[in-house]
Amino acid sequence: MSEMLPGNFVPSPARGRVLVFDSGVGGLTVAEEIRALGPALGVHYAADSGFFPYGDKSDEALRERLPKVAKALCDRVRPDVFVIACNTASTLALSDVRAVLDIPVVGTVPAIKPAAQFTRTGTIGLLATPGTIRRAYTSELIETFAGHLHVIMHGSIELVRLAEAHARGEDIPIDRFAEAQAPLFDVPGGEKIDTVVLACTHFPLVRGQLIASAPQSVSYVDSGAAIARQTIRVLPVETEARGIGGHAYLTSEPEDEADLALVLRRYGFPELQRVAIDPMDTTSAPTDP
Repeated sequence: MSEMLPGNFVPSPARGRVLVFDSGVGGLTVAEEIRALGPALGVHYAADSGFFPYGDKSDEALRERLPKVAKALCDRVRPDVFVIACNTASTLALSDVRAVLDIPVVGTVPAIKPAAQFTRTGTIGLLATPGTIRRAYTSELIETFAGHLHVIMHGSIELVRLAEAHARGEDIPIDRFAEAQAPLFDVPGGEKIDTVVLACTHFPLVRGQLIASAPQSVSYVDSGAAIARQTIRVLPVETEARGIGGHAYLTSEPEDEADLALVLRRYGFPELQRVAIDPMDTTSAPTDP
């Protein structure tokens, strides 16, 4: 399950422009949560297709790239709020991105706090990318909110790729998902896991496959709803109403652009545009009105 919205949840009337960003299509799960909470918002989406996936990139490369990508995208889209819908990017370079932008920036934090509240066995799993697993930020979250619990972690780039392939409509055998999450449950104590944190925004795309292939009954928790609430919370009060449409932006022209465009259309982003990151690249279209 996603981190739960309150039972008396009422959509926000907030208006403005939000740009949701990830390395691939995983952030679409966050865009859906934001649209559900703020149906009058103009929600746009951007994927750093030229550097996907982030989970296997070095810290140095990501720290150098992320502020440049964020600045180029925001100069183009001119959002009121920039949402980094990626645990890897947020746990590494959130402060660096905030330093180059003059608008609110919302990051993605692994849902360790709600998982610690949900567990009944005292053992939770953390399913993430290798980059998120090794971050000091993640360790600090565990120490703060789950220091009294047994936390078993597994970093999987394979599951990111499986989620992307699933989103594009590929037929993937269920045992591939079983293999991808098996290391969580195969270690000593793994049989006691009753709650798993999906600490990568790609993973909710395959929540059903994870549930079906898990070796035991577990709840899957992500931070999508919390990100949506924070996005509404930091939206500038004086924001003007700027429509409810949304476009998608890529930083490169991927080989499977047709498949990617189809996925984006399914999630309500019918128009696909490119944004140049290299200052010598002049192929970008003019700034949107």
